[in-house]
Amino acid sequence: MHPWLHFKTITRHKLLVMHYCFRAGMYKQGLLHDLSKYAPVEFLVGCKYYQGDRSPNNAEREDTGISKSWLHHKGRNKHHFEYWVDYAPGDEHIINGVPMPRKYIAEMVMDRISASRNYLGDKYDQHQPLDYYLKGKEKLWFIHPKTKRDLEGLLRILNDHGEEVLIFYIKNVYLKKDKALERV
Repeated sequence: MHPWLHFKTITRHKLLVMHYCFRAGMYKQGLLHDLSKYAPVEFLVGCKYYQGDRSPNNAEREDTGISKSWLHHKGRNKHHFEYWVDYAPGDEHIINGVPMPRKYIAEMVMDRISASRNYLGDKYDQHQPLDYYLKGKEKLWFIHPKTKRDLEGLLRILNDHGEEVLIFYIKNVYLKKDKALERV
């Protein structure tokens, strides 16, 4: 058990996401990001399977065949595309992705940057979040095509132009499009 190390890791991650969200004007999301990680069902698993260089949920899944911590987490945090999976309209036998609101896609990007920074430390550079996404992209059949397109587009901005340009774009263009659509 590594409760202190796990606490430091998830808190460092939360503070990084908060930093990025605040810079993009997403204050509420920054404050509320990943609070479920402090709930016993997630926190205790994190302590038990803590490794410091990857998610304890992967280790739990390898050990038991399922990650109850992850199932709890993805069902409560809208910045995970797994949250946005539902039955297809008119056919309860088909599961598919539904479009994510832009504010949660933006938070997901901040989450991916922060997780990469947290786990990679000094080895982090702006290319890792896109590289990580591209490694598993073909297996993500359940993500809505618009969500997939937006996520990859934002990660490509980060990859090609860096964090400053990405944050500026999210705050001043990407999230503004959402506001304009709400008024229509």
